[in-house]
Amino acid sequence: MKELILIRHGKSSWAYEVSDKDRPLKQRGIRDAHRVAAAFKNDMPSIDKVYSSPANRALHTCMIFMRDLGLPLEMLEVTDSLYDFSGESVMQFVGNFNPEFERVMIFGHNFAFTNVANQWGDQHIDNVPTSGLVYLHSEGQDWGAMGNAKTVKTLFPKQLR
Repeated sequence: MKELILIRHGKSSWAYEVSDKDRPLKQRGIRDAHRVAAAFKNDMPSIDKVYSSPANRALHTCMIFMRDLGLPLEMLEVTDSLYDFSGESVMQFVGNFNPEFERVMIFGHNFAFTNVANQWGDQHIDNVPTSGLVYLHSEGQDWGAMGNAKTVKTLFPKQLR
């Protein structure tokens, strides 16, 4: 069994003249990340590893989740493979996860996460919104078998307001 939890970064601000990687979260993005993390905590499984894109907005969202879920920072690894907008790099990265991991949480971007959720899950999702969470479950024994996963859960901020 392998389970992947995809979390798109929170709503970011375009108010600053900074590079794309340096864009911060808006206050709404911070609130929504806390809201989704709180809802997920109610029935959160044990997590083996956490990966995040190096972009400020993704990493800040990741930090909110990790703190709210009580996950130790030692679990986190930042990787450029998740600074992807198509999904190809994300799928390749996930396919190479340590086979000992059963549940991994990743933080990144759209349209990559919507593409991954739709290619691997069994529910069509028009768009994974900012701070949106998609939980995929595969009965396969390796991460390369995620292509026929079940979409176990989606948690989107709009559902929780």
